[in-house]
Amino acid sequence: MEYLKQFTIILAVTCVGEIMKMVIPLPIPGSIYGLVLMLGLLISGKLRIERVEKAAKFLVEIMPVMFIPAAVGLMSSWDRLQPILLPVSVITVVSTVLVMAVTGRVTDFMIVRKKRGDKK
Repeated sequence: MEYLKQFTIILAVTCVGEIMKMVIPLPIPGSIYGLVLMLGLLISGKLRIERVEKAAKFLVEIMPVMFIPAAVGLMSSWDRLQPILLPVSVITVVSTVLVMAVTGRVTDFMIVRKKRGDKK
């Protein structure tokens, strides 16, 4: 029952994000609105992490399963993907390395910033 309550909270925030997408005339997906809304609720303390933690961990654990339909879709489109395989592979590798580098830099920056804040 606890998982159902927690999942319902997550689903409600996601639903509000989708409604915001319809109301706000920006090209931002509703899921992004939902994530920002959830982050705001958690940071502000209006929603305690304990109220969604177990369901969120469960959803993260099963996330790889959610990619299976996309992989099957790619396999069924092989004849259309084959001619552009090299450019797509290069773009994928370059963007992955770039994201890893930026993430590492931001993480380093945040760690240094936190250490400086602890000294004050």
